[in-house]
Amino acid sequence: MATINPYQTYQQNSVLTASPQELTLMLYNGSLKFMKLAKRAMAEKKFEEKNTNIIKAQNIVQELRITLDLEIEMSAALAQMYEYMYTRLMDANMKNDITALEEVETLMTDMRNTWKQAMVLAKKS
Repeated sequence: MATINPYQTYQQNSVLTASPQELTLMLYNGSLKFMKLAKRAMAEKKFEEKNTNIIKAQNIVQELRITLDLEIEMSAALAQMYEYMYTRLMDANMKNDITALEEVETLMTDMRNTWKQAMVLAKKS
């Protein structure tokens, strides 16, 4: 008999019932989580773990990029920013460059915080 992990069930239900805005916030938060894990792994010289977590962060950045609506003017600038972040994550991974990783972490944190503020403003209107 398979055991049921309540946390996993909760996570799955959260994703399935989230609005598109909440899903985007989850992506931002997930990328930040993986970057923090990669940074710790880098410091501990756990290169396989670092690689795995940076790739997860890169995959999230790619997901954010491909879901942009390019008909919206601001999307072109966001696409460039995501491409830059993706490239810097590659640099961080290939060169064990903690500065590149921290740069992307800062950019992603700013984007996440801006997104959260936009969600609050959208709910007020």
